[in-house]
Amino acid sequence: MNNYRNSFAGLLPLVTKNIIIINGIIWLSQYVFLSRAGIDLSQFFGLHFPSSPDFRIYQLVTYMFLHDPYSFSHVFFNMFAVFMFGRTLEQIWGPKRFLFYYLITGIGAGLIQLLVIFIRAQAVIPQEMFSMIDSVTVGASGAVFGILLAFGMLFPNAELFIIPFPFPIKAKWFVIGYGLLELVFGVANRSGDNVAHFAHLGGMLFGIFMILYWRNKDRKDGRYY
Repeated sequence: MNNYRNSFAGLLPLVTKNIIIINGIIWLSQYVFLSRAGIDLSQFFGLHFPSSPDFRIYQLVTYMFLHDPYSFSHVFFNMFAVFMFGRTLEQIWGPKRFLFYYLITGIGAGLIQLLVIFIRAQAVIPQEMFSMIDSVTVGASGAVFGILLAFGMLFPNAELFIIPFPFPIKAKWFVIGYGLLELVFGVANRSGDNVAHFAHLGGMLFGIFMILYWRNKDRKDGRYY
């Protein structure tokens, strides 16, 4: 029994484990507060546009720990990706660098999302503009896409089995393909699509900058990964 517990705990480094636990607890709290008391925590901790009276600077961090309270799949698939890919990055980088990367890519995703809202708001009629500015962004997807990007850059030839494809796909092609899909969906901006596609791309963009900076710095220090 002890050996089983120890081996299972070994699958989850400290930061990865706590990210999953914190997101799970907060999602459950969102559901309970909203369903039992009618209090939507995203109004306080979700990311609002800066012109909104509900905007607070700390929301650039807190928004990435909230999810749709009525969608278990939203938090599950994000945390599953953290489990699958984040633990490997943490084992290579260490907990401090991994946590810093996770937070920065999440914050970067939020900044890109706000920028896109601002640009799009300039090109729509006033009624739609106010609707866009009043929107609230939640979810760890921006940081998760940063994790996917990092895995693809560090292990480009790792073979992944992605449902429903019956054959393995190299990590680099998976990341590139996923990024292109997000770009297409983001540009299309289809009615009823409430996914923050450009936030996902923002997480990837900030991830690229950080990894390239670290690679250059580590090479100068005589370290490689």
